[in-house]
Amino acid sequence: MKCPFCDHLENRVIDSRLSREGDITRRRRECEQCNKRYTTYERIEEVLPMVVKKDGRREPFDRVKISAGIQRACEKRPISVEKVEQSISEVERYFQDKGDKEISSQEIGRLVMEKLRALDEVAYVRFASVYREFKDISEFVKELKNLKDVESAQKPLSAFGK
Repeated sequence: MKCPFCDHLENRVIDSRLSREGDITRRRRECEQCNKRYTTYERIEEVLPMVVKKDGRREPFDRVKISAGIQRACEKRPISVEKVEQSISEVERYFQDKGDKEISSQEIGRLVMEKLRALDEVAYVRFASVYREFKDISEFVKELKNLKDVESAQKPLSAFGK
């Protein structure tokens, strides 16, 4: 690790701590030449797949894009930041664990819709309206009807505690 003050390569670690989530290590270092202290953060480099877009282009998996889509769908909804972050992490972890070198953007969209459907129906419909690119209002109404039919089919079971 190069010292940011004098560019010397030798240093010693004074203190190491894990972040709350346990995925980042914070290290306090001291340069052996100039004796100044500085902090570094270490994170394991994740191997994420390439995303194949609808037009065939390939680009690296981007958590920020998924986060932006989910946050936009959940805007002004009664959903905690923790639940939103958890959903984003679950999507990312799913594709890491799957181990594929390439995944389609449609597969990402379907998983995000699943997560949003479990979180909030309005957020789900918002995301679906953009993701599915409804051609007209009738397609949108059909999606709402399907959502309502699934919900009403589940209510009798929940009334009996199942």
